[in-house]
Amino acid sequence: MERRKFLKTAGAGLAAGAVTMPTLSRAQQAALPEVKWRLASSFPRSLDTIFGAAEVMSKRVAAATGGKFQIQVFAGGEIVPALGVVDAVQNGTVQAAHTAPYYFWGKDPAFALDCAIPFSLNVRQTNAWQLFGGGLELFREFYKTYNIHQVPCGNTGAQMGGWFRKEIKSLNDLKGIKMRIGGMAGKIMEKLGVVPQLIAGGDIYPALEKGTIDAAEWVGPYDDEKLGFNKIAKYYYYPGWWEGGPQLDGFFNINEWNKLPPEYQNIVEAACWEANTWMVAKYDAVNPAALKRLVGGGTQLRRFSNEMMVAAYKASLEVYKELEQKSPAFKKIYASMVKFRDDELLWFQVSEKAFDDFMHGIHRIK
Repeated sequence: MERRKFLKTAGAGLAAGAVTMPTLSRAQQAALPEVKWRLASSFPRSLDTIFGAAEVMSKRVAAATGGKFQIQVFAGGEIVPALGVVDAVQNGTVQAAHTAPYYFWGKDPAFALDCAIPFSLNVRQTNAWQLFGGGLELFREFYKTYNIHQVPCGNTGAQMGGWFRKEIKSLNDLKGIKMRIGGMAGKIMEKLGVVPQLIAGGDIYPALEKGTIDAAEWVGPYDDEKLGFNKIAKYYYYPGWWEGGPQLDGFFNINEWNKLPPEYQNIVEAACWEANTWMVAKYDAVNPAALKRLVGGGTQLRRFSNEMMVAAYKASLEVYKELEQKSPAFKKIYASMVKFRDDELLWFQVSEKAFDDFMHGIHRIK
């Protein structure tokens, strides 16, 4: 395949959001260099889906290049701390990272927009905004200031609202609760009386077990069962209004990225998007059975009250106004996201919601 044709084909696939993996001919492979990178994940190996997306990407890159481009994946804490991966990529300690960008919103709140903020986008809307709503261009402009090239590389889909030792019957029940909660959601919960704690995934269970925290949220039934939260906390709440479609990213040191041949850059981009699709599909496949096991084992499933949801929504809008004054990047990207979200909600109400509501209703009748 000629180089021009190769690049044109790969670029078209990415623009369409398709998982089309460019591959190299033997002649191309022979002409291209051997490259070995290290990737630092923010997640433990035991969480095979959220950690596994980086491995899916790495294996696909190796396969598509005939083994000439190797990306070795390290779990959180193996070479750098789980919450230190952005600094490691920015400084060139590692060439790449796989993480949830909202962990780093303390650097700039714009990081959170690239993952999830309360009451924002679901997974399909996130992909649409990134690819066709200008999101990808806005984030790549932002990340240049951190010496990072960003590629979406996973999404969990809508998450659960977390595990609580006691039942939450009203807003007053939230006051004083110490809760492990990631991203900007902690700021919103703080306005509702919660004391937020940002703790890496592998450290949540011991903190909950020792009573250092009273509640914790992570992802959903499959991961939460693996982490054993049901052994300590009885009440399992939904929905995770702060994470309607949280995106994971591949972060690449921009200097190292620019050294790659265009063929390798295209392959990495396509491999990340494949991992993005893989993660969503995997969670959708394994969460239903995990939820059944949890409820069958005594977990009490509860829905957040409308009172709490409305209060959280209003608190979110207050926080966003504050952040717009502090961060020009947040203000610019948030405006783009809100405009895109509002149009998407109109469409989804006519299409997805109408269909889903009927299917849920007819399923109950059966």
